[in-house]
Amino acid sequence: MSTHPFRFGVQVSNLPASNWRERARKIEALGYATLFVPDHFSASLWDPTTMLGGVAAVTEHLKVGTLVYGIDYRHPVIYARQAATLQIISNGRHEFGLGAGWMVEDYQWAGLHYDRPSIRIERLDEALTIIRSMWSNETTTFSGKHYQVTEVPLKLELDPATPPPILIGGGGRKLLGVAGRHADIVGINPMLPEGRITAETPLDMTPERMTEKIEWLRCAAEDAGRDFDAIELNALVFTIAVTDDSKPIYELIASSTGLSRDQIVDSPLFLVGSADEITDKLEQRREQTGISYIVVQGDDMAQLELFAEHVVVPLAGR
Repeated sequence: MSTHPFRFGVQVSNLPASNWRERARKIEALGYATLFVPDHFSASLWDPTTMLGGVAAVTEHLKVGTLVYGIDYRHPVIYARQAATLQIISNGRHEFGLGAGWMVEDYQWAGLHYDRPSIRIERLDEALTIIRSMWSNETTTFSGKHYQVTEVPLKLELDPATPPPILIGGGGRKLLGVAGRHADIVGINPMLPEGRITAETPLDMTPERMTEKIEWLRCAAEDAGRDFDAIELNALVFTIAVTDDSKPIYELIASSTGLSRDQIVDSPLFLVGSADEITDKLEQRREQTGISYIVVQGDDMAQLELFAEHVVVPLAGR
């Protein structure tokens, strides 16, 4: 298994209105590689694309990305133009995350029909075919089950050799199959069949389940004639806590999820413990699974700073 260098990102749903520039620059200065925004009507308080354009404008090295856009919220032609624009104005710092959509509340609030997962995954597959074509061809014509476009141009000076890397997160075999065919970065996620995060969600991220999911991805990439080792594997962490007294945090997580301490320790959704314990865990997990791109929640700046000092700085790029 190829080993990618460690990278670390931060996911934020919004930035402080009074000092958003300073917060974005602080995240960059701490050593994080990427600022991500989710795309949910409840969790994403700021519009993702607008926010990322602003962050790109006030930072120098920080990559900007979505984790992830929902396929049913915008047409793929719009996504292709948005991503290409962000790639240009950020000077090549955009990571384009796109998924099949999963949060049932988004669909209910917007009056969108919540199709079964297989239909949404079909749409994602077709959309990515259109988007990749628009990034590399003068015009794109596509006729599929869900989308039809006719000689649509991009008309942006996007270098076809350096399009935005595509990030897809998934937990099921069909979605990871699409990721294996299209994605440059793949988030290994829990399945969310109920359309929401529940106490059972972490149970789908045991070491055995992670191994199975990565094997699905490997098979799909190889079937598509792609080099699996070139794909960067990503994990979104629910909770980080750099502490020498992890017992109360483990107890809190256990009470809300029903997981045992060992299950919490083994899950990539939680990074709790001393700096040495966390860095050892990440290095061991990378060796076992290949996961090297770690994204943490950005709500608690004090923990972000601790995590950056004790984990990001020692590991990033190694």
